[in-house]
Amino acid sequence: MIFQQFNLVGRLDVLTNVLMGRLNHRATLPSLLGLFSAGERALALKTLERFDLLEVALLRAGQVSGGQQQRVAICRALLQEPRLLLADEPIASLDPHNARIVMDALRRINREDGLTVLCNLHHLDTARIYCDRIVAMQSGRIVFDGTPADLTAAKVQDIYGVSEDEFHAPMPEGTLALA
Repeated sequence: MIFQQFNLVGRLDVLTNVLMGRLNHRATLPSLLGLFSAGERALALKTLERFDLLEVALLRAGQVSGGQQQRVAICRALLQEPRLLLADEPIASLDPHNARIVMDALRRINREDGLTVLCNLHHLDTARIYCDRIVAMQSGRIVFDGTPADLTAAKVQDIYGVSEDEFHAPMPEGTLALA
């Protein structure tokens, strides 16, 4: 799971935050003592390198930028070896540049690792650019399920009650985009 607020321990270094993704694979006592194997450390470093974070591995998580923190959170999630990656508004608190970097990272995970990424997004333009499938929900019901190309201006008007030109504001709560 990737959260919109990162959920890192700011006073711990980046590497340790990533290693926390291994806790579900370990016994309680070594986990409590923060003892990780050389193999786990190597995997964490390789994952940090993949997302251009190796140079900040020993910095406290609270010292790195928001975009870097979100990529650290992605690395932590990958160390859990998930079958499905859930991302709850992963770019909500990021500037456009870092939002692009994070969405590019999620798309790479989907394309290179073959991992399904279920991403809750509130920006239709971002969903159209990055997602293969878009699911729109209202009041707990699916009101659209299709490709970005299938989401025509008329369908946007039907679903959200606004024209395509007006639709540059965040999407209503409960809208899902799948990659």
